[in-house]
Amino acid sequence: MKPLFILFLNLFSLWAAAQQVSDTAFNYPNPTPRRPSGSGSVVMVDAAHGNFHTLEGRYAPFGKVLTGDGFRVVSNTARLDEAVLKTCRILVVSNALDTSNLGGRWLLPNPSAFSDSEIKTIHQWVKNGGRLLLIADHMPFAGASQALAASFGFEYLNCFAMDNRSRTLERFYKSNQTLADDLMTAGIDTIVTFTGSAFRMPKSAKPILKLNNYTLLSPRVAWQFEEDTSAKSSEGYYQGAYMPYGKGKLVMMGEAAMFTAQLSGPNRAPTGLNVPAARQNGQLLLNLIRWLDDER
Repeated sequence: MKPLFILFLNLFSLWAAAQQVSDTAFNYPNPTPRRPSGSGSVVMVDAAHGNFHTLEGRYAPFGKVLTGDGFRVVSNTARLDEAVLKTCRILVVSNALDTSNLGGRWLLPNPSAFSDSEIKTIHQWVKNGGRLLLIADHMPFAGASQALAASFGFEYLNCFAMDNRSRTLERFYKSNQTLADDLMTAGIDTIVTFTGSAFRMPKSAKPILKLNNYTLLSPRVAWQFEEDTSAKSSEGYYQGAYMPYGKGKLVMMGEAAMFTAQLSGPNRAPTGLNVPAARQNGQLLLNLIRWLDDER
């Protein structure tokens, strides 16, 4: 690949990232909060691993939804060790990146955003009773979380999950069984996502979002799909799942925008919870976090 072309792609990725900003005016209506304000468990949102989504930035609306349910939402900027993990009930990691992929360098390779020792510590923390929500979006984010997810038996494909129906929004329905019908989706019939990744899950996990009639594209550079780009069927792949793990619990998701509210592009188009069709996504987020918080 020519250096000038790489420079162009880097500038394009930086421009694209800059076009996504938090919708600071977004508010989520929650008439029945689980607990009084500030009295719930601590939810820690990671910001120490090149995260594209942080509590101070694009995940501020995510924090608003949880704060409105009584949770105490904090940000983490430190290496994830035992001392840090002891300070929270639930750890949220959204779109982490290795330092080599920062600054818009969204091209292969995509090394792990987490050191081997961090992965071992997080794994043991969950096994001993910790609660983890791991979100890894389309390439390069899925690649950066592959090793951490693999420690729990999940296999992220470092890809773009592209809906073959070419719908404006990607919808998952209970009516066609792409959206699970269980405690996680109580009161929900439709969920909307905004181009994510895909993963295979262990037999002990339960699906939330099942990919049906998708093509999984794995480009060398984000958003650059060429004639020889690797492509495979979505059969057997998912974009959301959960399971108990030892004494703890974890939720794996393959799309990040669905749980926040952003404004994208020069026209500041709503993306995420601020899209009317995605009005039930907020309830799914609350269901997931409440399940993680519950004893069993």
